[in-house]
Amino acid sequence: MCGIAGFFGEGDRDDIERMTRSIAHRGPDGDGYFCDDTLRLYLGHRRLAIRDIAGGHQPMWNEDGSVCIVYNGELYNHESLRAELVACGHRFRSATSDTEVLVHGFEEWGTELPQRLNGMFAFAIFDRNRQTLFLARDRFGEKPLYYRFDGKNLWFGSELRALLSHRQFCARVSLPSLQKFFAYGYFPTPHTLYEGVKKLPGGSWLSFDLRTATLREGRYWQFRLQPDESLTEKDEPRLVEELQSLLTKAVAGRLVSDVPLGVFLSGGIDSSAALAVMAKLRDPRGIHSFTIGFREPSFDESPFARQMAQAVGSDHHEQILGIDEVRQVLLPLLGRLDEPLGDASILPTHLLSAFTRKHVTVALSGDGGDELFAGYDPFLALPFAGLYAALMPRPGHAALRRLSSHLPISLGNMGIDFRIRRFLTGLSYPQSMWNPAWMSPVEPAWLKDLFAKPLLPEDVYSEAIALWNRDPKLSVTDRSLEFFTTFYLQDDILHKVDRASMLTSLETRAIFLDNGIVDFCQRLPSHFKIRRGQRKHLLKKALTGLLPKDILQRKKKGFGIPLAAWLRQMDAPELPSKLQSIDGLRADFVAQRFFAHQKGQEDNRLLLWCWLSLLAVLSPHGDGSSAS
Repeated sequence: MCGIAGFFGEGDRDDIERMTRSIAHRGPDGDGYFCDDTLRLYLGHRRLAIRDIAGGHQPMWNEDGSVCIVYNGELYNHESLRAELVACGHRFRSATSDTEVLVHGFEEWGTELPQRLNGMFAFAIFDRNRQTLFLARDRFGEKPLYYRFDGKNLWFGSELRALLSHRQFCARVSLPSLQKFFAYGYFPTPHTLYEGVKKLPGGSWLSFDLRTATLREGRYWQFRLQPDESLTEKDEPRLVEELQSLLTKAVAGRLVSDVPLGVFLSGGIDSSAALAVMAKLRDPRGIHSFTIGFREPSFDESPFARQMAQAVGSDHHEQILGIDEVRQVLLPLLGRLDEPLGDASILPTHLLSAFTRKHVTVALSGDGGDELFAGYDPFLALPFAGLYAALMPRPGHAALRRLSSHLPISLGNMGIDFRIRRFLTGLSYPQSMWNPAWMSPVEPAWLKDLFAKPLLPEDVYSEAIALWNRDPKLSVTDRSLEFFTTFYLQDDILHKVDRASMLTSLETRAIFLDNGIVDFCQRLPSHFKIRRGQRKHLLKKALTGLLPKDILQRKKKGFGIPLAAWLRQMDAPELPSKLQSIDGLRADFVAQRFFAHQKGQEDNRLLLWCWLSLLAVLSPHGDGSSAS
């Protein structure tokens, strides 16, 4: 696991070194550079040594010096690719380096290389003969890649801070992107905080011609459900066996490491699955499992994690934290981010990563299971939502919303009042907006007040609406699955896990994002994912006998913190000058929502977290301070 940076155009070696140093946390074990003043091409790399400790330094070249790579990621099928390349006549210097597989793979397959890969990656390959730079990102964008092209200069990097560290780089905060941020709680790809800066979508590539300074973008893969409706309940035993085999293969591929390895354990189904399958492949007594818990009961999942660890016999590590201990970390963590994120679970994820990094360098995770197998509350709400929308007249709905605003406000994790208000809010909008409205940190109708300009929710949620309308033949459940997998997984969950873990120099590996499991889920009809009110139906069938019954049947809790309570105890945050200069953003509206929250009149925890996150990034001491 590493960090990459680079640019073409104005600048020199000092700039690439500045860019690369800014992401040193992603790779504390070494750095490397390629600098060509004649070509005006500069590449940088920070290394976290996981495989081929002695020989895996980057940039890495092929034998004749015509192909060079800087790479961030892990390939789980590199051994089979290596064998294929050897059969084609390629000779390898290393026996284990997946980086070298990419170099030879590009020699052999060129721009078709990414579609052959099973793993997480972001890389840049310089082809000296063709004078091109080729960049690509894994299917779901597990590994980040930002870029900006102004017609003459190209900058790219694993994090925004790398681009901002270049002396010639100047970027302004994007108001349209901020509108998306407050609507979703994250920046939907390709949007970022800054004008002109984009995230390369997962499953995409860039090709840059150094001679003509022209840039092309393309896609090699996209998550699209194509359910095989011929599959019935009679096929279930066969599908269970297939899923079990795929899970075993996915975990086995992620256990390859030259450094200590463990597993995140929340006590939920997905992380428990990672541990259980891992315990089939290794002596469980040598498996390190990690969890953090809170002294606040409604946010504490540690008893379930402990039960799971005891069931398989893993070497379990547990850290229980008090509110004050966690709160002390909140603002410093937000200040270390280079892009705001509306998901407050980045705090416990970071604390878990820091705790885990004391013992191991790599951790398996269960990320992706909820999105692929319908694990979230909205999937249960969909049938009721459809019935409600069909039968409830609009005046009746408006009356219910007014009544719900008078419910006593709970400060706990996903209280019933919170769920009711969310449900009714979403149903105030067309079906295509249900999911983003349910997940939004801001009441959609409030967006026009927050930005003080004509603003239609349909415009802000345009990408979610377009995806919903892509294939009317898909069921409501499948269209919801595409929303969560395309947007929420890539731009919230995976972004969160990458930043939270890499700030501690910890690599995480998501078992459910293995190509085999994803391809399986794409053809699996929705009635195998949710059935008779049971989420993750087929996954639970596949895990029966591996997980304790209590774990299989427990309700999803989520990795939360007592945010609502903390915000009632905080002083009103000062407004940084950079926020004051953003024309059209109304801080006074946020101040009103802040005071209403503190008085217990409203539950605005998600809006206020987004605001705090934005303040931290744009403050004079935050990582966005070099932008203008």
